Amino acid sequence: MHLPWCVRKCPYCDFNSHQQPKAVPEDDYIRALIADLESDLPRIWGRPVVSIFFGGGTPSLFSDSAMSTLLDALRARITLRPNAEITLECNPGTTEFGNLKGYRNAGINRLSFGVQSFNDEVLHRLGRIHSAKEAQNAIALAREAGFDNINIDLMFALPGQTQAMALDDLKQALQLEPEHISHYQLTLEPETVFARFPPKDLPDDETAWDMQDACHAALREAGFTHYEVSAFAKPQRRCQHNLVYWQFGDYIGIGAGAHGKITDLNSQSITRTEKQKIPRLYQASAGTPEATRLRVLSPNDLAFEFMLNALRLTEGFPEKHFQAFTGLQLESQPGMQQAIARGLLERVSTEGKPTIRATALGQRFLNDVINLFS
Repeated sequence: MHLPWCVRKCPYCDFNSHQQPKAVPEDDYIRALIADLESDLPRIWGRPVVSIFFGGGTPSLFSDSAMSTLLDALRARITLRPNAEITLECNPGTTEFGNLKGYRNAGINRLSFGVQSFNDEVLHRLGRIHSAKEAQNAIALAREAGFDNINIDLMFALPGQTQAMALDDLKQALQLEPEHISHYQLTLEPETVFARFPPKDLPDDETAWDMQDACHAALREAGFTHYEVSAFAKPQRRCQHNLVYWQFGDYIGIGAGAHGKITDLNSQSITRTEKQKIPRLYQASAGTPEATRLRVLSPNDLAFEFMLNALRLTEGFPEKHFQAFTGLQLESQPGMQQAIARGLLERVSTEGKPTIRATALGQRFLNDVINLFS
């Protein structure tokens, strides 16, 4: 569920986020979300929901009472599994104890904090509205409010950053004892401020790779499992919502600009959904056919999109899943043979099951591997 407003837009961000109006239209937007959900329900009748993820934008701009209203409406309309993972993305600069306690009482059981760095100068250059101290305080408040499942987003290869600075960011994150860390490299995405005006002191590729290696080693030493390209988790704390994406599962996307993927269990076709991006137009059209664009995936799309997701998992995927999820034969894919011949993919046995995964070389050049299936 996408909540699209932020206090201000960060210069590196290419998400569908918009600077907040004078007052976020909570009531109107929640009504639109509920209408949107109801229009998608026929696509998933009878199927249980295993996770909910409130992303943004900055969902923590919405009050705890608004989130409680929304979750009550969701429970009345979907079959939500017991102990389902319900995540809320939070900006440390918009976090208050009262809201956090209210979020927890509403049923939210996982928080994801967009910290990015614990260096105030770097945070300023990234356009973040919080300081390192505010990030530390926000996570402490979350613990006090009863949250025992917290993710910290950290970026590396930032403007002016050295390997020592990247490791110090990670050290400060680890001191807060999160259950999960998302650790990813800054990229200059098209149509962002950073793409138009790139920082002049970004680390070069080799320096960024060395930073990544050093940080990954520190995370492993701290007891985290590297289970996805940029995701690290303590035991039993992998992000269940993101695993649905990476295992090519189904999800509905609700909110301005939200994307979904639904398998028709009768025809075995897979449809991508995309909602109206502009918040005011989304609110005006939510729940109508005009609000949703539909695209049925072709066989070529299926192979590419499966690999795009499944190969992000460091453990790879069981061979039989490719045919089960796409209806295609893995051996008929020319890219498969090329990737194995070039040492980018390998066949291994995991608990006696034939598995495909990226090699160390393949993980380093994962975009090249995936493009072999386009």
